[in-house]
Amino acid sequence: MPWDDLQKKRESITNQIYFITFNTKNREPQFEAHKAASIFCQQIKINETQMHCKWITWVLMPDHFHGLVQIQDKKLQRVMSDLKGRTAYALNKQLERQGAFWQKQYYEHTIRKDEDIKEIARYIVANPLRKKLVQNIKEYPYWNSDYL
Repeated sequence: MPWDDLQKKRESITNQIYFITFNTKNREPQFEAHKAASIFCQQIKINETQMHCKWITWVLMPDHFHGLVQIQDKKLQRVMSDLKGRTAYALNKQLERQGAFWQKQYYEHTIRKDEDIKEIARYIVANPLRKKLVQNIKEYPYWNSDYL
């Protein structure tokens, strides 16, 4: 099924938590540089304020992003469009580059009531450990979690 068709079927439920994943264009490791990662981290805070959402847990990897977001009065698609658009604009401007920064699609999983959100948060934050970027998560600067 084409990605545009999947977009039409997405629902947004107030106070619902979603597990989100999206990649840089062509999985290029754009966030190996501290400057780029710092820009993203600033923009995710603005996204929370502007879109009335809460990024409960997130981690920025060199070529992708994972997060748990709880939406309020905005549709999930709008929250994601804002985050990806806002970060792409800021990154392109600061890094003096042009063009698409992110892959068009994103993956989303609706968290069910029977799922252990703390376990999912730990899984997300442990990503740099699994990829062997660091030995201890305290060494990795590009993440945040309400549960850890």
